[in-house]
Amino acid sequence: MDMKSFNEGIISEFRENGGKVAMFADYPMVILHTIGAKTGNILLVPLVSTINDENEWLLFGSFAGAPRNPSWVYNLRANPEINIEYGKEIFKARVVELPLSEAAEKVTIQASISEQFAGYVKSAAPRNIPAFRIERL
Repeated sequence: MDMKSFNEGIISEFRENGGKVAMFADYPMVILHTIGAKTGNILLVPLVSTINDENEWLLFGSFAGAPRNPSWVYNLRANPEINIEYGKEIFKARVVELPLSEAAEKVTIQASISEQFAGYVKSAAPRNIPAFRIERL
């Protein structure tokens, strides 16, 4: 199955189950309505998100440990104000990229919590995994 079909299945399940997806049952999920940096088209991106102790809502561009950033990173850098689906709600947000040192700190914390994420960090090296904070508008 290609990534587009996989994501379509995740989005469908998310919407049918009020934001829950069996494959990611233990994690909060969102659907980003990114705006293509080159095309200007709305692109739906289902992602696992993280809410840390400071009640920050974070996204990590781990791309499952790939050597390059996922496309949505470039889309958010170009167009940070987007709609986000969470549960049954859709809201307007600004997604702010954290400075490199702060992102590295958040990545380290997340890697200490999730063994799977720690594997992504190791596989992605030497790439720095970008981190973004969701701010509701």
